[in-house]
Amino acid sequence: MFTPFSSKIFPILNGVQTGKFLPVPVRRQEEADMGPWEGGEGDQGCQAVGRWSPRWVEDSAPAPSCSTGAFFIPYFIFFFTCGIPVFFLEVALGQYTSQGSVTAWRKICPLLQGIGLASVVIESYLNIYYIIILAWALFYLFSSFTSELPWTTCSNSWNTEHCMDFLNRSGARTATLSENFTSPVMEFWERRVLGITSGIHDLGALRWELALCLLLAWVICYFCIWKGVKTTGKVVYFTATFPYLMLIILLIRGITLPGAYEGIIYYLKPDLLRLKDPQVWMDAGTQIFFSFAICQGCLTALGSYNKYHNNCYSATSFVAGFVVFSILGFMAQEQGLPISEVAESGPGLAFIAFPKAVTMMPLSQLWSCLFFIMLIFLGLDSQFVCVECLVTASVDMFPSQLRKSGRRELLILAIAVVCYLIGLFLVTEGGMYIFQLFDYYASSGICLLFLAMFEVLCISWVYGADRFYDNVEDMIGYRPWPLVKISWLFLTPGLCLATFFFSLSKYTPLKYNNIYVYPPWGYSIGWFLALSSMVCVPLFIIITLLKTQGSFKKRLRQLTTPDPSLPQPKKHLDGGTSQDGGPSAAREGLIVGEKETHL
Repeated sequence: MFTPFSSKIFPILNGVQTGKFLPVPVRRQEEADMGPWEGGEGDQGCQAVGRWSPRWVEDSAPAPSCSTGAFFIPYFIFFFTCGIPVFFLEVALGQYTSQGSVTAWRKICPLLQGIGLASVVIESYLNIYYIIILAWALFYLFSSFTSELPWTTCSNSWNTEHCMDFLNRSGARTATLSENFTSPVMEFWERRVLGITSGIHDLGALRWELALCLLLAWVICYFCIWKGVKTTGKVVYFTATFPYLMLIILLIRGITLPGAYEGIIYYLKPDLLRLKDPQVWMDAGTQIFFSFAICQGCLTALGSYNKYHNNCYSATSFVAGFVVFSILGFMAQEQGLPISEVAESGPGLAFIAFPKAVTMMPLSQLWSCLFFIMLIFLGLDSQFVCVECLVTASVDMFPSQLRKSGRRELLILAIAVVCYLIGLFLVTEGGMYIFQLFDYYASSGICLLFLAMFEVLCISWVYGADRFYDNVEDMIGYRPWPLVKISWLFLTPGLCLATFFFSLSKYTPLKYNNIYVYPPWGYSIGWFLALSSMVCVPLFIIITLLKTQGSFKKRLRQLTTPDPSLPQPKKHLDGGTSQDGGPSAAREGLIVGEKETHL
């Protein structure tokens, strides 16, 4: 995804791509023995470029609610002003401090260690709900081992009298059919897989098949991480290329379907009036932050291991959009509905559009198996890193307790068991409504914008953008392009702040499938999930100030002073000048050991 131009601008990103960094001290010997981050973990760490995790399943294309090509305008604005600069910041921070998300921020600025804690809260939520989509994918995979794919016909026990097979409609296109009939794909998803109830107030029974699939996903995840990331990372050399082959095949099939042209036009045609909708900007920011794994602690944790491999995702997301919307165009034509109504399928969109695509291909069972195996591999790869980042942060926070022999395995087991037990609520018949709350509030939108603002403000205005550039130069040998620093100082916080308040002022409550309205207590749960991470930043500012002795000015100075154990650039010790011709940070009094900050 990054051109030679970008590799010159972002040297650490170039190092991420190649897995070649300049030598830095090993963060801890016992963890170094695990081996470097390879393949999957590196791919995961730079998600947009690669978070081929369930989020890709859910948002295979730019959010359908955004409708049109207008989405790409805020998407690319966020990409260049927020995505790349903050991605670079977090990777560089991890490499420089050799610490996980919490302790890295503690070393840079003790007053703002709440940033790292907030990312741990978000990562904890991800570990609970993200793996649920793996359970769905496993269910579809097992359902594919039949003589006939169960979502191709209406002759199954879960089908209703309203089910009508598209292939047997004889071209009927009437308003009555559109309103009263559903597809077998939709009924398989809602009635067979989810068994969905009428609302969050009715959780219903546990879907034991999904519970077993969820258990299998956690067992695989545990033993892969338990054996070490070096072994599991080798799988990613396959998973990094296999998705493109599958998407190209599905794209070829999708664009040859009737109505595909209308779907693609809907996908690309800009509707500039939608730019007034804050949800479009929120969706664009969420897509960038989530796909890059920004503000989730992943990049900092993986960067602290020095070596991890980068996989490209943004082009994949764009191609996936063609696949989804070409198929949606066909489905809209078959149902006699506008594409905008067909696209309102919520997080299960990919479990409707892609299964529909494989039913129209020869050897549909084979392609169905390959497609869902692809999703499972990529989802597991992402889940490995979700868990590993949480483990890294925990071990860094409590080294004396968790760095003992056997403690790491017990910690991973505890995380897996707790997350599985909580996740059982999400595989009940009403679990989809809880899943939506997690997805809409816990780890998306305003939470990520909020943390991104504090991250760039901490590095650029408290720690000092020039000083951080000196640190990067010391690691890679030259200074990154100045535009990155400009983004940290002005563009990123400005855009995040504007979008944050714009979205709050135009807040629209969550609706499932754009129809079901949650009860007030349901929205309260959602806002609790959102605020539980955001409150970490101001809360720990207050707590840290109260626990520190001295006058307010002295406390503020002490708590914004970086840890003196952090590496100091060599040129600081030599009293040299920076490459841009100005005085070095050392001459400006910016050496970490001198305990001075911009604030």
